[in-house]
Amino acid sequence: MILSDILAILVFVLYTVDVVLLFFYGIHMYVMLYLFLKHKNKCISNIEKEPIDLEKVDPKSLPEVAIQLPIYNEYYVVDRLLDAVSKIKWPKEKLYIQVLDDSTDETVEKVDQIVQEMQKQGFRIEHLHRTDRKGHKAGALKEGLKKIQAEYIAIFDADFIPNQDILVKVMPYFDDKEIGMIQTRWGHINKDYSLLTFAQSFGIDGHFIIEQVARNGAGLWMNFNGTAGIWRKQCILEAGNWQSDTLTEDFDLSYRAELAGWKFRYFMDIENPAELPATIQSFKSQQFRWCKGSIQTAVKLIPRILRADLPLKIKAEALVHLTNYSVHPLMLINILLTLPLVLIEEWSSFRYTDLTTKMIFFVAFVLSLSTFAPTIFYLYSQKELYKKWWDKMIYMPVLMMVGTGIAISNTKAFIEALIGKVSAFQRTPKYRIESKKDLISLRNKYIQSIDPLIVWETVFFIYCVITAYYAYIYKKYLIIPFMIIYALGFFYVIYLSVIQNLVMRIGLTYKMFYKKI
Repeated sequence: MILSDILAILVFVLYTVDVVLLFFYGIHMYVMLYLFLKHKNKCISNIEKEPIDLEKVDPKSLPEVAIQLPIYNEYYVVDRLLDAVSKIKWPKEKLYIQVLDDSTDETVEKVDQIVQEMQKQGFRIEHLHRTDRKGHKAGALKEGLKKIQAEYIAIFDADFIPNQDILVKVMPYFDDKEIGMIQTRWGHINKDYSLLTFAQSFGIDGHFIIEQVARNGAGLWMNFNGTAGIWRKQCILEAGNWQSDTLTEDFDLSYRAELAGWKFRYFMDIENPAELPATIQSFKSQQFRWCKGSIQTAVKLIPRILRADLPLKIKAEALVHLTNYSVHPLMLINILLTLPLVLIEEWSSFRYTDLTTKMIFFVAFVLSLSTFAPTIFYLYSQKELYKKWWDKMIYMPVLMMVGTGIAISNTKAFIEALIGKVSAFQRTPKYRIESKKDLISLRNKYIQSIDPLIVWETVFFIYCVITAYYAYIYKKYLIIPFMIIYALGFFYVIYLSVIQNLVMRIGLTYKMFYKKI
């Protein structure tokens, strides 16, 4: 057997394994949808307990709640956050607010002014400013925790507008001493701003409507999402407190708490609107952090999970949950191996005509099932949220494009996590983009440079086009739709990276730039 034949067999084996793994993660989405349909009524807040009626309850009988607001250079949105926090329904004497400020710009002065005004209004609020940023968000939360006497701690990121009723609806469930954390749903302030924000809203809705309900309702492990949740202080301490050795301190603490025996609840009817990243670079920064942090958490905790005395279903779901971002490197492997597979009869002396035909059919069939999984998954989340959900079907290709376009960035994050490479905490700049009237060209305080990975995104775009071309030439037509989607995904990210950077740097305000990006 000559070298080309050995390489041909290797391509077949690697491609088959890759496609099967992608298929596995696709099937997992069907499982999540099934569990959601079975358990969705368990995640409605007013089914088991009624909200607290503050007019009929003696404030002295209510527990004290601390609210932590970790921020870093949030000049555009911090006033919106603090205004929303001031409207949360809970007695002022039972509320303690911490602004955990690691800012290095004018945000510090802005927060000082707002905090002083809120103090005059009777709020117990402190502005805690750090200059070393040790441990980043996890470090800030841990430092703030030292000053908290309250047993319960609500956490909100700067881009959120907390639900006014979150405490009156959630706090009754802490009567169960086993409950360590309660998560509520993220909503969207600006999902209609652009195709990019609309696609993001699909992805987040899928997680908060389907996945969190499926896991929590079925008694599987779920995670705190970093914001819009309330912790029992005892749970945080017993789980080992906030730790900064991963970029997803929320995911890490959640699984350590569940390993320690704590239980969580999730309520999808309590919505907290949040601002979606309006620029592709902000979105990629966010996804890079989530991807790398998830895999870092997997590397850190999977050995403990496997050794723990837990039901098999919890272990299995935890492993899938922790490694879910594996789909991005698997996607790139799939792209890279498709062209050799299409051309295999040209570069190998052995004739694989029948085998390649069957292989192409198998791949197309499996990829179709895997592709339809997120389509059904995300569309069903829209069905649960909106009456005219079918109108959103036309946007599904955009979601697929965006998911493909960030695959290179997320694969870099995946590899860095596996090899233990330490990287800086990449914040997600917020620009207070709430409607189409808000121009990113006028929110240019936190401009991010174009990601150097744009070079590789361009290479992969060209590679996908070439693969589609040869698939057409050699009549492997079933491969072509996937390559076109992949190519469009890379092109979309490249286009947004360049255009949005130009818009913000030179202040372009033409509608063709800011309304369609």
